This record gives sequence, C-alpha cells and structure tokens, in this order.
Amino acid sequence: MSESKFFAIDPKPEDYWRSIILFGKNVACYKFALAKSLLELAPQGKSIITLEELAQPYSRHIIEHLKIVDKQTTSSSSRFLDACRQFNNGEITKTKLIDTTVQRGFENVIDAFHNLSVGETAVRFFMDERRGSNKGIVLTDELFQLIKKLQSENLPHEVEARWRLVETAWELNISRNLISIGYNPDNELLFTFSDRRRRVDVTSCRDALNGYQKGKCFYSFADISIEPGSTNLADVDHFFPHALNERIGNIDGVWNLVLASQECNRGERGKFDRLPNIKYLDRLHNRNEFLITSHHPLRETLIQQTGDTKEKRHKFLLSTYHEAQSLLGSGRNDGWKPEFEYPATF
Repeated sequence: MSESKFFAIDPKPEDYWRSIILFGKNVACYKFALAKSLLELAPQGKSIITLEELAQPYSRHIIEHLKIVDKQTTSSSSRFLDACRQFNNGEITKTKLIDTTVQRGFENVIDAFHNLSVGETAVRFFMDERRGSNKGIVLTDELFQLIKKLQSENLPHEVEARWRLVETAWELNISRNLISIGYNPDNELLFTFSDRRRRVDVTSCRDALNGYQKGKCFYSFADISIEPGSTNLADVDHFFPHALNERIGNIDGVWNLVLASQECNRGERGKFDRLPNIKYLDRLHNRNEFLITSHHPLRETLIQQTGDTKEKRHKFLLSTYHEAQSLLGSGRNDGWKPEFEYPATF
C-alpha cells in the first residue's frame, strides 16, 4: 500500500500529517477545512479548543471555498453547507453561522480525520473531547511539534492545493479519479478543461507535488519551500529535460515534473538540461505511485500518461530514459548527480 511505503523511511510528524491530507478518501471538504483550522489555531498555544473556537476558522475556510466552488461534497444535501451559503448570501448572521457550525459542522470530520484506508494514523494531532467537560478537542504535543518544524510553512499550501483539485473535480461533475490535469510552464499552474473546453486554472504545481516529496528536493533531499517569496523556493523541474520537447511525448506531463532546490536545478553545478543519473528513475516511479495510489485527482492523468499497471509505468519510464539517452547523446556517461545528497526520505 502507498501509505506504508510513504512511512517506510524514518517517518516524522509531518509525514503522518501529510498522509491524512494526501492519502485519505475525500467525499467532502470538511477534512481540509479542519486541517487548515488546526494549523491556524495551534500557534496560539492553547491545547483545549472549544467547538465555538474551532467553528470560527472552520466555517470561514468553508465559506471562502464556497465562493470559488459551490459544490463541496458528493452528497446531494448538507444543512451545514446550506447555512454557509446563507451566510454568504447575507441571509443569516455570523452568530447563527457559528451556532449551526457547532451543532452540525463537525458531525463526521472529527471522528474520521485521522483515518486512512489501512486504519488510523499512528500519530494523532488532536483528541476528541466533545463528550467530556471541555466540549471540544484537545490539541496534542504532536501538533505543537509539527508547527515548529521547518516544513510547517508548506503545509497550509499543500492542504489548499489538494482541496482545489478535489473541488474542481466536483464542480466539473467529474470523478476525482478521472479529472485530467495539465501543466502550464509559463505560470507553473496545473489546469484542466471544463465540458466546454474552457481552460480552468486549478492550483500551483509546487503546492500539489510538495507533500509527495515530503518537502524535500527530488535529487538531494535538501529542504525546499513552496512559500511564495522564500529564498528557498523550489523550482519545478522536468526530470527528462525540456530540451526533449516534441521529441519525447508530453514532456510537460505531471509524470515528468519534480520539485528541485534552486542549487540542484540551476546552481553552479546544477542539472539544467542534463539527463539525471538512472538511479533517480526508481525515485520518480515511487513518487508517481504515491500520487496514483492516493485517491488523488491526478491519478487518471498519470495513468493516461504512463500506463494502467505499475509494471507498465515502470517500463514506460525505463524506455523513455533509454530514448532520452540516445537523443541527448548521454549513453556513455553516468548522468547528472548533485554534489551532495542527504539521507533518503522517500
């Protein structure tokens, strides 16, 4: 299972968090709103969060997304979402919205937040105290540790990207596993098409891919950032270089896009338009398998681009590598490697 492989190498709190966001099955927006709320509340330092306190950011995130995409669940109706819509339309007050959120907004999400297909995560980020004296949730030490990590600045972007991909599929009435996603290298955004072939920008490529690389450079495993303006902002790199455009099919496909540190991608001894060493091919395969097996909206796109079985996808990458060697005249060397590699994380 993809979850177990994701945890195979020295799992950290952020890996367990990412597994919830990246590998959980999504039939509604609630998990994403709760995740963003937890990341927002934790820096305040309070461990006991009442439902009234939780309802403030939770409902705000949902009403913001309802303004973008009205469909936020696969269910045909939701009295809570109806209340959020009524607030957006000026039909109810903020007090009424918060009261309805407390009463109806957390019916399933608190119970199910930590669930994966293989069971509950080994690490919990809050405890359910709705039936206790606190009438809310208790944030755990693991959540407080999480927000102190270097990767913490990336996590809200990753949640938002996953949310945008899922809600776009719902908006277009496409199964989240069937939406076809493209990449625009000019603005580094992922996009899809509506039923009228209108192009719809979805989310940042960096934000969508970063979690599957655990916030690390694909080549060196150095820490990278997806925070706009960061000096450590990751580059979106073509594993098979863009110089092969029109010579190898769909070079801008998600299957071929990885996040790399600026040093690895375009530093003094960076990769630029060189072909990486063949050892990185298995790493690309594993990264793509994380996406394919995680109920991700990019799943069908990757299958269309690389093959409908794991064996076919691996064979596709290997044959593409040999073709690239021939086209680039790289068959007699070992391919590009970074000068230094940190211990592997995926």
